[in-house]
Amino acid sequence: AAYDNGQRFELLKGLDPLKDQSYFLHRLNQAQLSKTMFPVGELPKTEVRRIAAEIKLPNAKKKDSTGICFIGERPFREFLNRYLANEPGLIKDDRGRKLGEHVGLSFYTLGQRKGIGIGGVKEKGAPRGGGEHDPWFVARKDMATNTLYVVQGHDHPWLLQHTLVADDLSWVDGRGPALGAQGVGAKTRYRQADAPCSVDAADVKTISLRFPDAQWAVTPGQSAVLYQGDVCLGGGVIASAA
Repeated sequence: AAYDNGQRFELLKGLDPLKDQSYFLHRLNQAQLSKTMFPVGELPKTEVRRIAAEIKLPNAKKKDSTGICFIGERPFREFLNRYLANEPGLIKDDRGRKLGEHVGLSFYTLGQRKGIGIGGVKEKGAPRGGGEHDPWFVARKDMATNTLYVVQGHDHPWLLQHTLVADDLSWVDGRGPALGAQGVGAKTRYRQADAPCSVDAADVKTISLRFPDAQWAVTPGQSAVLYQGDVCLGGGVIASAA
């Protein structure tokens, strides 16, 4: 929802937390918000469907779209294959062991568990059934060597980060949060709960955030979006995380 507090427009979270789109709308500015209305922002999805059925809209009972809605119901990898180069390379673990071959780094995301195409790894000489059976997760992508690194276990250290730097910033109020701003939280992926953080450094080009609790699989190229309560402050594109 957009809200005019008398001095400036604010971008607020939608009432329905499962359908809130503020993460994707965080780049809207004052000029754009001044001409924007969100007519269903204060309604839960169930109420929107009830109204749609009441006025006999033909799509009142249509299933929710999933994934990238504008590409339709087709495999995501098939869609990417039409636009991205496909260069296979090695899959290695955190100890440098070669586990297999990937189909192209563009088809994997940090934290991915399914679709990696490798099984468990057993130490040489280990008894039958004595191999490593924790699930594998994508942890790093080395573009220079075209290597995909995977680790075992959801909470492996390679998947946990306490800091990030974001660039390509866009702030709803045109300024962004000040150093030491209180009550600031950040999302590094859609539908994530706001994670408390502090603003360690900020200028017109970059912002550095520090999280007291480790964040999982913070991914360069994704958006880091900042909030104070229900107010979306804006954000930027994650450049690095550690």
